[in-house]
Amino acid sequence: MTETPPDSLIPYDEIVQEALRAVVGRVLSEVSDAEDLPGQHHFYITFKTQAPGVDVPNHLIERFPDEMTIVLQKRFWDLTVTEEGFSVGLSFNEMPQTLIIPFAAITGFVDPAVNFALQFQALSEGGGPETADHAENDPPEAEPIEDGSNVVAVDFKRKK
Repeated sequence: MTETPPDSLIPYDEIVQEALRAVVGRVLSEVSDAEDLPGQHHFYITFKTQAPGVDVPNHLIERFPDEMTIVLQKRFWDLTVTEEGFSVGLSFNEMPQTLIIPFAAITGFVDPAVNFALQFQALSEGGGPETADHAENDPPEAEPIEDGSNVVAVDFKRKK
């Protein structure tokens, strides 16, 4: 006999997502306070370009209408972190731009220097997860995580 567990009245998935995004906020806050990345640390941050509160230049939204990934490595400036999200200056084709990204819009955070990654489940209008196009901002690409040993994937599906 297989019993179906009852629907939870506690939104565990939302609570976990919020807590994991707080990890991103704390890391970015520490980098902002230090005004530099320590050691070989660098970040790939993937986010939904159409999410509420996201403010990126129109030419980037045209190129990445759903999701994009930025790199925080050597060439970024004015990293400012708030409770709701962060803003950062990046260069795209040697043109300086400022991006404002709420934590709620983030779908992925990777620090390849230490093989650490967080993935947040974001459903498209069709109901399935989507992959991000790389934004190709000016810092060079780093090696991807090979073994995924420190990847935390959160994939909750609610029964309706």
